[in-house]
Amino acid sequence: MAAAPELTSIKVDHDKIEIVNQLLLPHVTEYVEINSVEDAFDAIKTMKIRGAPAIASLASLSVSQHLIRALRTTPPPDFLSSTSIFQAHIESTLAYLYKSRPTAVNLGAATKRLTKTLHDGIAAGKDVTAIAHDLIKEGQLVADEDVGRNKSMAKWGGEWLIEQVKKDGGSREGLNVLTVCNTGSLATSGYGTALGLITYLHETGKLGKAYFTQTAPYHQGSRLTAYELQTLKIPSVMICDTMVGSLFQYHKIHAVAVGADRIARNGDTANKIGTYNAAVLAARHNIPFIVVAPISTVDLEVSDGSKIPIEHRPSLEACLVRGILYPNDGKAEQAQVMITPTGLEGIYNPSFDVTPAELITAIVTEKGVAVKAEGAKEFDLSPIV
Repeated sequence: MAAAPELTSIKVDHDKIEIVNQLLLPHVTEYVEINSVEDAFDAIKTMKIRGAPAIASLASLSVSQHLIRALRTTPPPDFLSSTSIFQAHIESTLAYLYKSRPTAVNLGAATKRLTKTLHDGIAAGKDVTAIAHDLIKEGQLVADEDVGRNKSMAKWGGEWLIEQVKKDGGSREGLNVLTVCNTGSLATSGYGTALGLITYLHETGKLGKAYFTQTAPYHQGSRLTAYELQTLKIPSVMICDTMVGSLFQYHKIHAVAVGADRIARNGDTANKIGTYNAAVLAARHNIPFIVVAPISTVDLEVSDGSKIPIEHRPSLEACLVRGILYPNDGKAEQAQVMITPTGLEGIYNPSFDVTPAELITAIVTEKGVAVKAEGAKEFDLSPIV
């Protein structure tokens, strides 16, 4: 099942890039044109686009766009005048983009990949124009490769879960899966990671219902995941973030499937705030907890979760909600309202938390599924990276 056109987070036509403004979804679908690296930085920083794979795709595509336009400019910009100046320009551009959202390692992986392309071209003695073309191609590949790998990991994870349920004597059909935040087409270049696993189960007739948390304070679940599941006609149930324990007590949930913004070498995983809460409760109720993310999310240079930088968003964001007026007579007039007292101080607003490896049952990438050795608290991720 292909992603519906309205669920495409990034549209590309040669050097024209448009992104759907996710701050306005699900009530207003507005595409914003990206015309510079600075535009891409702003879109990522302000969360007009979010989701670790989608962020990496947009950053890479903006570099490709920048170089396509530079090569056809007359007279050419100064940074094309020599290899040394070109190298300095590209390296500073990539460093700038990396700072837009530091927790998502996919962005770092993409900038490292483009840096390697740059350095390989210089080492091979290529001229500036040839290296620029190599970078354009590589930047486009970062985005193009995303959909295929998402479908691979969705199948790996879905089939693993089906077999686990079978081993435990359960039915291979009617599986209920809880997810957190949004990890579908809007968070990637298409299909999704954890939401892709749910989509795969639906497509193969194995899904009962998809449950999802609202995921405050940005409500990526109630705004975006709800929108995707509704569009794909996947049976689903929304819960508030505080209802996870109650759900596990009174309903049969076969697994929790979440995405990741960074996975440390030992399997500790940083993901959207609220993921750790769900993992603790899943462990209490013996529910498999599955992390689904591309290889680019695994950061082998980080030994454990304590070394993962955690982004803290502006305090004001935790005080505001956005949506359409209600009742609204069918109109989609947007409004942003404050739900706290004005001038409230002492607000804790991390965008991510870290789930320890010992609470994670399986980690899935496009290469397969990793589980811990019997009695182990950490993962050996080498088979799936």
